[in-house]
Amino acid sequence: MKRLRRHGQESQRDRIKQELFQFNKTVEHGFPHQPSALGYSSSLQLLAIGTRSGAIKLYGAPGVEFMGLHDENAAVTQVHFLPHQVGLVTLLDDNSLHMWTLRVHKRISELLEIGHFTLTGPPGAPPSVTRVTAVLAHSSGELLLLGTEGGHVFIVEVPGFRELEERNISLDQVASSVPDNYIGRRNLEHVEALQENPVNQDQVVIGYGRGLMVVWDLEKQCAIHHIPATQQLESVWWTENGNCILSSHSDGSYCRWMVGEEDMNEEEEKSDIPYGHFPCKAISKIIQLYTKEGPPFLMFSGGMPRASYGDRHCITVIHGKTHVALDFTSRIIDFFIIKDGPQHTGDPSALVVLAEEELVVIDLQTQGWPVIQTPYLVPLHSSAITCSHHISAIPLKLWERIISAGNLQKTHYSKKVWPIRGGQNLAPDPPQRDLLLTGHEDGTVRFWDASGVCLHPMYKLSTAGVFDTEADPNDNMNQGSEGEWPPFRKVGCFDPYSDDPRLGIQKIHLCKYSGYLTVAGTAGQILVLELNDEAAEHTVEAKVVDVLQGQEGFRWKGHTRLDVREEPVLFPPGFQPFALVQCQPPAVVTALTLHSEWKLVAFGTSHGFGLYDYQQKSNVLVKCTLNPTDQLAMEGALSRVKSIKKSLRQSFRRIRRSRVSLRKHHVNNAAKLQDANARLEAELAEMELAPVQRKIEARSSDDSFTGLVRTLYFADTFLLDSSHNTPSLWAGTNGGCVFAYMLRLPPVEHRADEPVTAQQAKEIQLMHRAPVVSIVVLDGHGVPLPEPLEVAHDLARSPDMHGSHHLLVISEEQFKVFTLPKVSAKMKLKLTAVDGSRVRRVGVAWFGSSRTEDYGESGLTVLTNQGDVHVVSLPSIKMQVQYNCIRREDVSGIASCVFTKHGQGFYLMSPSEFERFSLSTRNVVEPRCLVDVPLRSGTSTLHRPQPDNRAQRNARQESEDAESAARRVMEHALLNDEKVLQEIQKSLESDQTSFLENNVKSAVA
Repeated sequence: MKRLRRHGQESQRDRIKQELFQFNKTVEHGFPHQPSALGYSSSLQLLAIGTRSGAIKLYGAPGVEFMGLHDENAAVTQVHFLPHQVGLVTLLDDNSLHMWTLRVHKRISELLEIGHFTLTGPPGAPPSVTRVTAVLAHSSGELLLLGTEGGHVFIVEVPGFRELEERNISLDQVASSVPDNYIGRRNLEHVEALQENPVNQDQVVIGYGRGLMVVWDLEKQCAIHHIPATQQLESVWWTENGNCILSSHSDGSYCRWMVGEEDMNEEEEKSDIPYGHFPCKAISKIIQLYTKEGPPFLMFSGGMPRASYGDRHCITVIHGKTHVALDFTSRIIDFFIIKDGPQHTGDPSALVVLAEEELVVIDLQTQGWPVIQTPYLVPLHSSAITCSHHISAIPLKLWERIISAGNLQKTHYSKKVWPIRGGQNLAPDPPQRDLLLTGHEDGTVRFWDASGVCLHPMYKLSTAGVFDTEADPNDNMNQGSEGEWPPFRKVGCFDPYSDDPRLGIQKIHLCKYSGYLTVAGTAGQILVLELNDEAAEHTVEAKVVDVLQGQEGFRWKGHTRLDVREEPVLFPPGFQPFALVQCQPPAVVTALTLHSEWKLVAFGTSHGFGLYDYQQKSNVLVKCTLNPTDQLAMEGALSRVKSIKKSLRQSFRRIRRSRVSLRKHHVNNAAKLQDANARLEAELAEMELAPVQRKIEARSSDDSFTGLVRTLYFADTFLLDSSHNTPSLWAGTNGGCVFAYMLRLPPVEHRADEPVTAQQAKEIQLMHRAPVVSIVVLDGHGVPLPEPLEVAHDLARSPDMHGSHHLLVISEEQFKVFTLPKVSAKMKLKLTAVDGSRVRRVGVAWFGSSRTEDYGESGLTVLTNQGDVHVVSLPSIKMQVQYNCIRREDVSGIASCVFTKHGQGFYLMSPSEFERFSLSTRNVVEPRCLVDVPLRSGTSTLHRPQPDNRAQRNARQESEDAESAARRVMEHALLNDEKVLQEIQKSLESDQTSFLENNVKSAVA
């Protein structure tokens, strides 16, 4: 009977778990990593981006997003929408073509792959015959023209991918139509470009690599005209009226060729090299569009003078007498133009440029051609992200003040609405306002609206103005000087270069009720800021804190502190610093928290921790936690990387010398060679960066960085006895030590005069000396204590002060509950020791039931070094669910993870993208959108055989089979690409890779 009752209780608990917890990767925020192709549908008003890792992403109106992933781990080289359809074709670098469609399922559109195709040549033909180099989606929406490396043009029927062999255009057919005087009818090379005549869909121009262009009639299946250009061809553009063809070439020139129905001029127009007589780079793409009134727009990418500006990434826009070279900070992938009007046939309105690190949209109808701010695809990594902080349920007043301050920073943007508006966003309005704050290497903090699908920029705070840096204030690259040629104009916001790496933001804490913000940096600087709606000019004095407390025998070998500006600084409306704490030594700040009700900030470094009263601008407490053996803690983060690199290089040199000595003495003995390889593997094993390094075991106090402060926590709880609660500060270190300080706060009326005092009350040393990751105090009901001012704003219940409180200490290896005030162990939960799991991130979250609005539970959200996420119940400390979230090799993704208060999370899946996931059944933010089939403006004049019903059924079946695969998240594609991991772990892994290559070469030699 007892067994049956227990089984029933477990079944009921399982049902509750299903109603509370569900893991989903929901949306990707930011800019796609390593984009490789761009497409646009004017009828659907959808933008498509393909990446090197095989991902395909579609974007329309804000909130309209689709993601797909090719099964092949190959780069997407071209993306083409089928005219007047909800389908698109992708070409991969493995020469495969893939058909995608937006299928409506349960009134929501889904991006699905419905077929793939690879050209096959005749038996014995070289691969170049069918290697696709150019793709043209015919305006009929029924044909694809595929130009190949062998010079042939294959015509394929879509969506079934049926090759129409009788209509293919062979190289021999084209060559026979070329006059004998065309330089001996030399080899035409590959097909570089295919363009359709805008006024006659039966005609296409085929551009070959050597420069020849042939106008081909698809109905008559013959060449009707040839254009004998001699320079290597880069791109072709056929103007809207059908009278002119533009060709761009590898020498930085472009040519105009007049074509007509009867008398076709075969004479080459004068070649134009826009940027002078010196050798220029190739013009990779050219477009000319007419306007109803006024001169046409001419736009092209490249063409810069090779010697002087060969490293610039430019798109030139010429309109009448206006000539601008738009200068981007990263390589240009592709660009297109959006036109006005219901049929998108009016004047050019916007230039959309996909660069390697950002998407830039230029307003072509406003004076000065300003940039239109993007509502999505914002480059999160415009400066490298160093930390992040999430705040849920922002009060409306604070939200509006942040937006107001941000709007003052956006006056240089165009007032025009976002021009890409395809699809309908059917997602419900966010239930609350959420902020995501990201700290960056250049000392900025960016505020993002993380309430919905689009991660929208709201406001940017810069801390660099407080300090004297080496940046030249006159170094303004945004505008070119008067009369400069080429007329450069800097566009885009991607700027990965930091004036001073010490400015990097490491920790952020924002109180959403008071508007106080504290940020801490790489050089031991802690700034306290408040939100001000008006500009203010004042000085910020630094309060220097000696964290070492005069201990002898330690000498700081790291970077120096930042110099604070002595003169007053003008701060714009927004968050303005009013207090600055400078740690000495200026080590990286490793822990930070703020209590706005008590007006206190606690901070920690690798040397100790301190408490600062920002109302009286005075130090309250400094505690040195440095162990006498922690010599590495005196080197600093920046010098430590150099030291590790130096030791690695010395190891490599020793191995090389041993290899060289082996070769000098002509030792060919296999045993000795095997011994050298064994030593090489041993060296590599020592520097392996794998997250699993050891099994759980008691750690020695001699381990480096035992004094590093990992977490700080304020709590109003029972420290001395069970009848008097008191404010307290808790600190946990890397050596498994927990310090508790009792704080005495003066009465409110004397708060500005009497000092705050701190007295050490407790000290706990964990047996295994595992690093303390987090500390939480539970009230008498087992509920985590509310945030400061949360109860005062009636947004949380007052904590239970009648029952006994408990202290929950979360180390890398276990969760342990102690009673308060006696601090006696009550219960614990250990992580498994076999697979080497370590706790990396912890958050407290509320999980609401999907079945009833009234029920919910508090729990701990936990991320391990294996990339698994767990939910642990409170106060019982029992494991509830476990999901695989991040690959354990993705060390950067694990380190960047941040949890929300409502069961969601973010982590960097690449340097430029956040992956959003949810552990809650109730709180899920994901795209829900619908794209309708566009109306066709005309009928096709091309004959198309009717496909049989069997092919349609097969395509439908393939569509349904592909549904689950197409919904996979892009993270797998990114993380399967070793280039991503190399970029994330750039310093050490680059050394390791070069070391392997050198030794392989040595072994071969």
